[in-house]
Amino acid sequence: MAMTDEELFMASMGDVTPLAKDNQIELQKKKNSPTLSQLEKRKAAEQELEFDANYLSTEYVDLLDPHDLLSFKKSGVQHGVFKNLRLGKYQIDATLDLHGKTFREARKTLFDFITDCQQRSIRVLLIRHGIGLNSKPHPAILKSYTNKWLQEMPIVLAFHSALKCHGGSGSTYVLLTKSDEKKLENREQHAKR
Repeated sequence: MAMTDEELFMASMGDVTPLAKDNQIELQKKKNSPTLSQLEKRKAAEQELEFDANYLSTEYVDLLDPHDLLSFKKSGVQHGVFKNLRLGKYQIDATLDLHGKTFREARKTLFDFITDCQQRSIRVLLIRHGIGLNSKPHPAILKSYTNKWLQEMPIVLAFHSALKCHGGSGSTYVLLTKSDEKKLENREQHAKR
């Protein structure tokens, strides 16, 4: 009669004795610490996963001439309000200078600045973007993107190139919506009448 595999195994292992506990060696896998490049890749991946609230586009923009005037108003903005903005009759509450900033820096700075101003109930801004005569590879790149970005922001009601005394076509007056706090304050004030 033929032996089964289990019986063959047991027959061949019959004279084997287990090792004493003292003689057992535990094998531990050596854990290598991550390399510098692995750490950098991890950091980049984590930053990608972070939510970026900045929705300003980085896509193609119609390039403007360096001396073009910027002008935009949303529907519902009164003609007189826009005229006063265009003529620089409102007090400028905050100024942002984008000169010398890279494209990415300008995009982030502009978004953060305008969002912060609106939260602080600051309504009239001056953005200094320059005319971009010497910008590479095309003139007026930052000015063109500033024009596009301001139109993409729902809290921007209107904007217009500034008067010469405030920078001319290299600067732009911006009018923001009221903060939620100011809107509530206005409702309460007008409800008392």
